[in-house]
Amino acid sequence: MEPTLRDWIETEALPGRRLTTERTLTGGYSNDNVLITTDDDRRFVVRRYLGANRCAVEAALARRLAGVIPVPEVVAADESGKQAGEPVLLSVFAEGAPVSEDPAHGRDVGLVLARLGGVTFGAPGFFADGKLEPDGIEPTMGLDLFVDRCLREGNAHGHLSPAEQDALRRYAEEATPRLAVLAGSRRLVHSDYNPKNILAVGERVTAVLDFEYAFSSTPLVDVGNMLRFPRRPGFVESFLAGFRDGGGELPPDWRELSRALDLFALADFLTRPVGHRYFGRAVERIRALLAGR
Repeated sequence: MEPTLRDWIETEALPGRRLTTERTLTGGYSNDNVLITTDDDRRFVVRRYLGANRCAVEAALARRLAGVIPVPEVVAADESGKQAGEPVLLSVFAEGAPVSEDPAHGRDVGLVLARLGGVTFGAPGFFADGKLEPDGIEPTMGLDLFVDRCLREGNAHGHLSPAEQDALRRYAEEATPRLAVLAGSRRLVHSDYNPKNILAVGERVTAVLDFEYAFSSTPLVDVGNMLRFPRRPGFVESFLAGFRDGGGELPPDWRELSRALDLFALADFLTRPVGHRYFGRAVERIRALLAGR
């Protein structure tokens, strides 16, 4: 850890404490998460932003969600990086391990998602800063144009056949008007709600992590993300039951809508380098989608 960052932690964020150990945590794909221990045996996580600086958004969401769902407590944030030398978020370390696909976990995962989606905003759209004011851009619209652009500009050629690409375009064209019923939804969407970002102790969820992609729209985005890949028997039913019991709403055609919404993420993965950890999985999932699975 650079001296400037270390000094900010010891003098500004955690005055009176000294760092004794530091260790990079696994699972941070877009950012760098470092577990630190202080001389009073307290543990914290230092989140460093490797790409887009979403520090202000994540800090504001963590504070807004305190008491609504389990999220790590924010201790300090240098959103601009002027003091720490880089944008950085310091939070209390959350106990737990990533949730499994055990049905015992599914219910609480669904309940927490329903509560998360109970947080509303004045409009749909994306967050630019810590004010958490959506920009008004409708996240559920334009799937056909988005998929076409990802296919043209991405790396699908040689991995999806011309016939598969045409079929994907047709799928997106047919799904686009159906998504119009969701326009105007203005609930908090995590946008990466899956087991790697949810911690649990026993059957209880202890923390939801990584809100860097969050925006205002429909919770069906998160439902589609959670069910993107096949899950163990019983998990899906338990997850959906928990979501409904927590006040989450599932329209009759929720499965088709959530799958269509998840195509925004899958198509975006096609623009990543072929060696990206999710490129191959996205190709496989798109083929399953086209096969109706």
